[in-house]
Amino acid sequence: MIRSNDSTRGKVGLLAIFVVSLLATIACQIHLGGPKAPGEPIPTTTNELTEVWQAAIKGALTTGQVIVILDEVQLTTFLAQKLETHETPLLHQPQVYLRQNMIQIFGMSERGFLKANVLLAITPLVDPDGNIILELTTAEFGPIPAPKALKETVSAVLTEAFTGSFGSLATGIRVTTLVIDDGQLAIVGELR
Repeated sequence: MIRSNDSTRGKVGLLAIFVVSLLATIACQIHLGGPKAPGEPIPTTTNELTEVWQAAIKGALTTGQVIVILDEVQLTTFLAQKLETHETPLLHQPQVYLRQNMIQIFGMSERGFLKANVLLAITPLVDPDGNIILELTTAEFGPIPAPKALKETVSAVLTEAFTGSFGSLATGIRVTTLVIDDGQLAIVGELR
C-alpha cells in the first residue's frame, strides 16, 4: 500500500501539535485556586519588630507595664523575611491580616507544577502563666486541607515573633491581655 505525502505530512503535523501541547502543559503550573485573601494586599516595610519590643521594654522599666501594638504591615514583613530564609519556603507572598480577634495568613504555596492559595486562621491565647499560645484553627490549601508541614512552619514562625528571636526581650514579661482588631494586635503585660 502506498501512502501519499500529504497524508503523512498531516499525521506528522498532528503529532507535532500534540507533542508541543503536551510540553506546554507540563511546563506550565496548574493553579488549583483556593481561598480568597481576607482583605487588600498588605505592603512590607523595613521596620524591625525588635525595635518595637525594645521600645516597649524601655517604657516598662519606668511603669512596670508593657504595651506593644503591632500592625499588619509589621507582621507581614516579619513573616516574609523569615520565610525568605528557607531554601524552599512553603508559603510565598505572605499576607498577615489582624481581624476579629484572629491572625489570618494568606499566601501562595507551590509544589512542583501545582500552585494553590493558602489561608490559615490562628487564634492567639494567653495561658495562666502569661505566655502566648498560637492555636491554628483553620487551614485551607487550595481545594484540600493544608499539609501538616505548612501548618507547623507558619505556627513556628509566628510563635517565634512573640517568644523566639525576642526571647531575651520577652522572657521577663507576663502577658495579661492580647487583643486583635482592625488591623492591629495589642499585647499588654507586666514585668515579672
